[in-house]
Amino acid sequence: MTESASPYISHPRITVLGVQPGNPPFRIVEIDGYVIGEAKALTDVLMAAAAYGIPVHDADDPEVVRWVGGDKLTWTVH
Repeated sequence: MTESASPYISHPRITVLGVQPGNPPFRIVEIDGYVIGEAKALTDVLMAAAAYGIPVHDADDPEVVRWVGGDKLTWTVH
């Protein structure tokens, strides 16, 4: 018997893309697939989420926030 893949695939509403060079460096933030701005720190991501009515109780929860190119502590270009 073969097992089928789960029909549920997590798609968090918030995606934070990799660090971009700048002064200071920043990360692009998407909500529901739309670019809503840039973040220079975790607090910017949390403020954007709040502005869109998205509660973030745990920024490490992959069902809430998808971090691309680093985690919530990655804010410099490598």
